[in-house]
Amino acid sequence: MKRVYFLSFLLIFTLFLGMSTKAQIGGRYAYSFLEKPLSARVAALGGNTAAVRDGDINLALVNPSLINSAMSGSISLAYVDFFDDINYGFAQYGHTFKKAGSFVATMQYYNYGTFDYADETGAVSGSFSASDAALTIGWGRELDSSFSIGAAGKLIYSNYESYSSFGFAVDVAGSYRAKSGWEMSLIARNIGMQLTSYVPGSRDPLPFDLQYVLTKRLDHVPFRFSFIYDHIEKWNLYYEDPTNPSGGVDPVSGEPVFKTGMAKFGDNLMRHIIVGGEFYIGKNLVLRGGYNYRRRQELKMNDKLGMVGFSWGIGIRVYKFKINYSRSAYHLVGSPNYFTISFDLNSFAKK
Repeated sequence: MKRVYFLSFLLIFTLFLGMSTKAQIGGRYAYSFLEKPLSARVAALGGNTAAVRDGDINLALVNPSLINSAMSGSISLAYVDFFDDINYGFAQYGHTFKKAGSFVATMQYYNYGTFDYADETGAVSGSFSASDAALTIGWGRELDSSFSIGAAGKLIYSNYESYSSFGFAVDVAGSYRAKSGWEMSLIARNIGMQLTSYVPGSRDPLPFDLQYVLTKRLDHVPFRFSFIYDHIEKWNLYYEDPTNPSGGVDPVSGEPVFKTGMAKFGDNLMRHIIVGGEFYIGKNLVLRGGYNYRRRQELKMNDKLGMVGFSWGIGIRVYKFKINYSRSAYHLVGSPNYFTISFDLNSFAKK
C-alpha cells in the first residue's frame, strides 16, 4: 500500500509541476530537438512517447519508468535521415545493478549540416556548422508487478556557429499495468534550465511536456493500440495561420474562414491526441501506424492534404537482431526515414 501512495504522490507532483510551469509552444524555447522522436518504433506510432513494458530499450529514452532488468546488456543504435542535410540519431546501452536498479545510458547527436557565410551581396567568405547533443542517464525500478517509476537526467550541449549553450533537464515518470492488460504512464519531460545561454543574460525555457499514455494489446486479435494525450499542462495549442486558415477559404468572397465555438474546441482537443497501433504477424514481424492530428493541422496544405500527420513502420527480428524502420509524413516536400537496430549482448555469450 505504501508503494501505491508513493506512486500516487509522484504522479500528482508531476501534474502540479506541469500546471505551474509556463508552457512554451511553437519555437519559443531552447533545445527543441529534445521533442523529436528518435527510435523508429516511437516515430511509427505518431508521437514521441510510449507506455509498453516489453523490455524494448528504445522506449527507455521517452519513458524512464519502462526501464527494467530485461534491458540489461541491450544495445540500440538509431539513425534518422531528416530533411535536406539534417541527420541525427543515438546510441544506447542498458545495465542492471542488484541494489541500485536498472539504468540506460543514451547519447543523442544532431547534425544540421554546413552553412555558408555570405554578406548582403551574396559573396561567400567561408562556412560554419550547427549541432546539438545530449547525454541521458535513465533509471527505472519496478515497485511490484503493477507499478514502476523512473527518472532520467540529461546533460545538453548546443552549438550554432559561434553561439553555444549548456543545459540540464530531468524526466520523471510513473507507470501502471492492470491485470486486464491495460498499461498507462504519466510522464513529465524536460524539467530543467539553461546553465549557459547562447546570448549572455538571455535564458530561454526548455520544451516542458506533461504526457499521459494509454495502451493495451487486445485479447483475441494480435493488435496493440496506443493513445497519447500530449501537453496536459497547456490547453490552448490552437494556432491560426492567416495564409492557411483551418476552415479553408470562402469560395465566394475569397476570405479566410476560421473555426469558432465547438468546432474550435474540438480542434483544440484533437491537437492533444495522438493515436497509433501495432499489428503482430507471428513472432518476428510487426506492422505499425499512427496519426498525429496536430502535426497535420499545422503542416498541411489545404489544396493538397496528402498523408501529412500519418506515420507507418515495420519491425522485424533477424537472428538476434531487432530491426525497425518507419516514415513520418511532416510535409508534402518529404518524409523523414527512421532506422533502429537493437540486440542483446548477453545472447551472444557462450552457454
